[in-house]
Parts: sequence; structure tokens; C-alpha cells
Amino acid sequence: MDTPEEPHWSGHRDRLRTKLLKRGAGALEDYEVLEVLLMAFIPRRDVKPIAKALQREFGSLSAILAAPPEELVKVDGVGETVAAYIKAIAELHSRAGAEPLKRREAISSWTALVTYVQRELQHEKREQFRVLFLDRKNQLLKDEVMGRGTVDHAPVYPREIARRALELQASSLILVHNHPSGDPKPSRADIDITRELIDALQAFDITVHDHLIVGTTGVVSFRSTGLI
Repeated sequence: MDTPEEPHWSGHRDRLRTKLLKRGAGALEDYEVLEVLLMAFIPRRDVKPIAKALQREFGSLSAILAAPPEELVKVDGVGETVAAYIKAIAELHSRAGAEPLKRREAISSWTALVTYVQRELQHEKREQFRVLFLDRKNQLLKDEVMGRGTVDHAPVYPREIARRALELQASSLILVHNHPSGDPKPSRADIDITRELIDALQAFDITVHDHLIVGTTGVVSFRSTGLI
């Protein structure tokens, strides 16, 4: 009896794994990193076309990780299970990125802080207002979404932020929100709500260190630009 012929992608998987283990992940192209990931979740199929389709659809690895599940499953070959695994990996990436801010002063490591908030928010299609709550050593206690909105506005409630800061026993905080338009330049409304929050929190002896606006072109700091 003839032995069934191995599918063409079987040997490719072995070669890709060997390349990763012997030469390191840095030797892989972006789509090959995606392939290795998909190989674990899709055992009996050529996953290279799926990896390349994800790249074409979203444009970058960070955009793939940031994509909502309902957008991921629109790519041929990506079902709910694969979308769930991708989102789990995105969450691992996010939590790992926050660890340096928990181990040292968030405000002393500008590069780590900017990298973290940019990765979290640069691909968001709707405006999101987040607060980094810090302890007395300026280490991260919590990063929480305090407002979700439309493409150009997220509701912000100073009382809610003050209440949450007191619950966490936060001594200070950093405000963060994104501009889905891509331009991180502060608007008049951004400046006004920042001043309102500073005034509201001052009554509880809670300091606002900075307000960061994230866009696709970069991150703008209120403190660096003299707005705080």
C-alpha cells in the first residue's frame, strides 16, 4: 500500500520551527512570526496564506494585536478560536509592557511610558480616555479605561476619576487618551478637561503628573509642551 504523501506545508512547518529555534525569532519575517503563532492553533492547514492575509488587512503586527475580534474573523481562515488566542497574546503583550512601570517610577522612564501608551492606543478607532493611577513611589497601581466614546470624543467624569483614585489610594496619576484622527495635537476641549481634572484632584492632594495624547504620528505630553 502506498504511503500517503505528506502535505507540502508539513515540511515548511518543520523548517520554520528549526529556523526559529536555531537562529532566534529575530531571524523571522513578520508574516513568519504570525505563521508560528497560527501553527499552534490551526494544526492541519497551510497557514502562510492566513498570515499574509492578516498582514494585508491590518498592515502591521501591532495593528493585528489591537484589532477587535469581530474584525479578525473577517479574514479567511481566522475563526473565533484563533481570534480569541490572538487577543490573549495581545493581552499578554500589554501586561508584559506594563511591568516596567510597576517596577520603577513611571514618570522616570519616559521611553517605557511612551512605548506602553502608544502600543495600547495608537490603533484604537474610537477615542478612549485612560488613567494610570500611581502610588507614592510613582509606580503603576492600575491602568484603567475611564471613558469610551466616538471617533472624536470620549466622556470624562472628574468625580469618577477622583473616586477611583481614592479607592486605589493613588497619590498621583497620568491621564492618557488617543486621537483616532492620528494627530496628537491637544484640542481646546483637551486642555479644558485637563485643567478641570487638576482642580478636582487637588482637593484630595492627588497630583496630575501629565496628560499624554496618542496618535499614529506620535505622543504629545502636556508637561513637555508647557500645558501643565
